Amino acid sequence: MNWYLQSGKESDIAINTRIRFSRNIQGYNFHLIPKELQELENKIKDNIYQIGYGLRFLKLEDMDDITKLSLVEKGLINYNFAFESGNIGAILVNDEENVCIMIGEDDHLKIQVFSSGLELENTLNLAIEIDKKIEDIFGYCVSKQYGYLTACPNNIGTGLKASVKLHLPALAKTRNTEKVLEAINNFGINIKGVYDEEGHIVGDMYEVSNKKTLGITENEVIQNIKIVVEKVIKQERAARRFLANEGIEVEDLIYRNYGILTNCKKITMEEAQNLLSTVKLGVDLGILKELSDLQIQKLYLYIQPGNLQKYFGEQYERLVREIKRAEMIKQVINQ
Repeated sequence: MNWYLQSGKESDIAINTRIRFSRNIQGYNFHLIPKELQELENKIKDNIYQIGYGLRFLKLEDMDDITKLSLVEKGLINYNFAFESGNIGAILVNDEENVCIMIGEDDHLKIQVFSSGLELENTLNLAIEIDKKIEDIFGYCVSKQYGYLTACPNNIGTGLKASVKLHLPALAKTRNTEKVLEAINNFGINIKGVYDEEGHIVGDMYEVSNKKTLGITENEVIQNIKIVVEKVIKQERAARRFLANEGIEVEDLIYRNYGILTNCKKITMEEAQNLLSTVKLGVDLGILKELSDLQIQKLYLYIQPGNLQKYFGEQYERLVREIKRAEMIKQVINQ
């Protein structure tokens, strides 16, 4: 089963963990022209079995737009790489999709490892293992003074970007989100919401990540994030206990959201995400027993336009997608 359909440690609040290393191969310019990128891709492709981990080589130019969008929605690649790179570049990805390496983004390689739940240490260990194997094969651009050299100065040093996505509906409903997030800023850690096109937080989702990559070790980065994430989880759990004591009021709110989600004839992604946030809270609190964790994970995945169209195997215009989204929700709930 793919990592994003699994439950992990603290996964009622910590949705997933991502570790990403920015790396550049020695002997190549940092900013590659298409001919140089093609040469690098061929070199990596020829050595893919030495890297291992069941990785497959896939070029962006061989993917249709829906496939690329589905990968963006899963967090495996970013939008600019998928749609604004001139359709050049490639990825290495395994069947479980918990390892995905972008080739030819702003750095030569973006080595990414994903886990469900809060799994910073284990995810880092796997990423380091893969990173060292690639370094042994190809060699990296490294400075004795600064560490790993990257196209963006903000990534120099470890080249590590670690992040944890959090679901914080109880803090939002008790109006304590801003207070908690303000306290976090003092720890030198980034925390940002997942926004819609109008600048609103969608589905009470937030991402916690490191700011520093220079003058700090990988393990220190992980420990700093872990301290902050555990503090936020503690506050979210306290807010959930408060809501649970509201009795019929919170039960009514949860089941109203569930009722709309299960009976609508058409629905936008943004509305579905916001309804699903409250429904997931109900499942996690043990109030709503009609859905399993796996069904919740599937709904989060397939309400997104790219994966919705993958689900049905067809391409749709916006209005038809809203109708098919409502149809998909009913199918997943009735599984």
